[in-house]
Amino acid sequence: MSNYPFSAEELSDVGMYPAVPGPYGMPTFPARKFKTPITPKENFKLMCEKKKPVWIPNIPTDFNCIQPECMPDAYARNHGGFDWFGIDWEFEPLTAAAMVRPGTRRLSEIDNWEEELLPKWPDLNVIDWQKNYDEIYKPVIQEDRATMFIIVNGLFERTADLTSFEDTFCYLLEEPEALNALYTKLTDFHLDLMKIAKEVYGADVITFHDDMGSQKSSFMSPDTYKEILLPHYKRMNDAAHDMGLYVNYHSCGSVSNQIENFCDAGFDFWEGQDACNDKQAIMDKYGDRMGQVSIFMPDPAESDEDFVKEIEEKVYKLGKTGRYITWFANMNPNRSVNGEELIYKLSRELYNA
Repeated sequence: MSNYPFSAEELSDVGMYPAVPGPYGMPTFPARKFKTPITPKENFKLMCEKKKPVWIPNIPTDFNCIQPECMPDAYARNHGGFDWFGIDWEFEPLTAAAMVRPGTRRLSEIDNWEEELLPKWPDLNVIDWQKNYDEIYKPVIQEDRATMFIIVNGLFERTADLTSFEDTFCYLLEEPEALNALYTKLTDFHLDLMKIAKEVYGADVITFHDDMGSQKSSFMSPDTYKEILLPHYKRMNDAAHDMGLYVNYHSCGSVSNQIENFCDAGFDFWEGQDACNDKQAIMDKYGDRMGQVSIFMPDPAESDEDFVKEIEEKVYKLGKTGRYITWFANMNPNRSVNGEELIYKLSRELYNA
């Protein structure tokens, strides 16, 4: 129980947060502001410190969520083009996503990475980060909200994008030394980028992407992850924590068999798919070690009554531990119920009863 009993006054109109340029090429909108007893950033940090928050954080309302498109990786993934490592991405308008252009391959073989990648290794200093922040983000970043900085293409994904998925699976088993050398270099690169995120953009948390599974199973065994990937992610997370950053691991697919590894690697949160993981069972078993972030998008065709029931279930079950962050999206603008307001109110009452 906290020292902040809920008051209906918290739902009064206190204005909106300005729209922040959205990540993943998504449209952006102003966000609802509540008259909260502590700031959204303070509430998020309570959760990071494994203390009970005052309400369930909601990314659209509680975070400045950014993915600067001065980063070639971000621009290529959102619109198409060449990323930091010279991988050619093709944007597909029907799915609003990009994939490596069919028929292209950046790296011939994994043991050729030094001669083929190092001559054009990305130089982070060629980007005027401060100019990007001052022109794009400074006018709209709100200091009472935590800033989430998004980095795509983690170690496994980068390897598959440079070569192919089929070859990457073989490399995991047959080329551990070459992967270790490449991953050491890539981790250094990611840490340099995280330092920029912290020092220039004021980041509080990094969302770091590396999808680890299909809808049916993980791409590799837990033992392979533990041997090949975990040491590098442990070093990355330890260094990020030393910078004062938290790390949210975005990893799609059926990866419940890897959660122990994610915890051991030191990730603070896991952002995974509800459709192919038992999120409640994972929360019950691992919530004290690693929180969860998930997109919550109720069916726009369901009735308002079912909409309310779905929100109540999410708050009272997954949210009861105080280790859950939602990314709520209401796809039906004609509802008589405000979903963001209901999540806030129910969780305020739950955590402060």
